[in-house]
Amino acid sequence: MRAVICDFGGVLTSPLLGAFAAFQDKSGVTLEQLGAAMSAGARKLDGAHPLFELECGRISEERFLDLLRDGLSAELGHRPVLHRFKETYFDALHPNEEMIDLMRELGQGGLRMAMLTNNVREWEPLWRAKLPVDEIFETVVDSAFVGMRKPDREIYELTVSRLDGIEPEECLFVDDTPVNCEAAEALGMSAVHFVDNAQAVPEIRSNLGD
Repeated sequence: MRAVICDFGGVLTSPLLGAFAAFQDKSGVTLEQLGAAMSAGARKLDGAHPLFELECGRISEERFLDLLRDGLSAELGHRPVLHRFKETYFDALHPNEEMIDLMRELGQGGLRMAMLTNNVREWEPLWRAKLPVDEIFETVVDSAFVGMRKPDREIYELTVSRLDGIEPEECLFVDDTPVNCEAAEALGMSAVHFVDNAQAVPEIRSNLGD
């Protein structure tokens, strides 16, 4: 292996479910109600999932929140205030120091390092504040700035192309979502499905021959 391509949320941070749970606690909106609102929003976007459209930069954060408010109005009987959605979410998302230290170590050991994240354009300052991104990774592919998202094959191809001289077969991909790992493997990469540090750290080291 000559390169590592790593996810952000849920790998280099605490689990994303915890951040959604914090939003639920502060807003009173359950995950089920949030899901129903997303489905209602999709009907207004010709079937496209609002979160996926947001992550591809095809709708703004404000448009996304408007769709959620509209959908939640039917669920809750009133139009909720969601102006602190991202602040609540990111306040509950904490750096995974062990994995951050491992990525730094791997880069210092000579491996090429890339981050591949499904993210939101307006959230970039908040997520970048969680870890020293540019110190560890030579390139960052953020879905919201390239108009595609994992598990689209093209976003993996783009990431590899930014690691000039590297082939997919020389890459180890790390992500907390199985379908994203499967897509990486379909391109020829090796993949580690991150569950927790105790499982992932030795698995990553084993794949790299440590």
